[in-house]
Amino acid sequence: MAKSRFEYVKHFEADDRLLPHCWIVVRVDGKGFTSFAEEHAFEKPNDVRALGLMDKCAREVMQVFDDIRLAYGESDEYSFVFSKTSILYGRRSSKLVSLVTSCFTSSYVRFWAQFFPETELRRTPIFDGRAVCYPTDAILRDYLAWRQADTHINNQYNTCFWALVKSGKSRAEANQALQGTQTAFKNELLYTTFGINYSTLPAIFRKGSVILRTKSSRVVDHLVDGTPVEQETNAPTVCHDDIISNSFWDQHPELLA
Repeated sequence: MAKSRFEYVKHFEADDRLLPHCWIVVRVDGKGFTSFAEEHAFEKPNDVRALGLMDKCAREVMQVFDDIRLAYGESDEYSFVFSKTSILYGRRSSKLVSLVTSCFTSSYVRFWAQFFPETELRRTPIFDGRAVCYPTDAILRDYLAWRQADTHINNQYNTCFWALVKSGKSRAEANQALQGTQTAFKNELLYTTFGINYSTLPAIFRKGSVILRTKSSRVVDHLVDGTPVEQETNAPTVCHDDIISNSFWDQHPELLA
């Protein structure tokens, strides 16, 4: 493009390149999703359709951006881990955040009817995004452990809260009954009062979703003699593993390689 006298305006753009040799985590988070969930009659305390839609959107993001090593999601948020060696878009924060967030949000609208075929999308879903650099493998693992611990804490509380509400208590009464209680109390409440063994609830509720790239082969063509021609892919696959313990990372050393 030819230079012009107006080109000086580019100097006002901030240099927002993220630190090199650091893991980049782009986290998207739903805006106002408590009211969004109520307006669309999400099941409480967990709606498998809504969680499935979030997982689908995250897999779509990982299909678009090959530099993402893994992703972790819970409720209305998802964290995407970019390789520490990634130079995608010059590691510009604004580019990475805006593109990941827009891809995730547009996918949420695109796939809504697939997961909620009988529910009209009545409001525009909005997600914010941020990028944070983590300089070491240990700190990255602590970040992911923090998000999974948060999943357990929130889910255990919400399971108790909605069990109390469905039993006839008001939301204020349920909140008051749980205020200041510890894990053991909540487990006992669920088991003795409602017959719910918390440890047997679906892992997606208790542990959230982890998306990894798994190697697989698919047939893309056939030779003249009928021999199939296969192509190896790294398809994003959802699991619900414990990412706090060492065993997960021992099983997947390629994630931090």
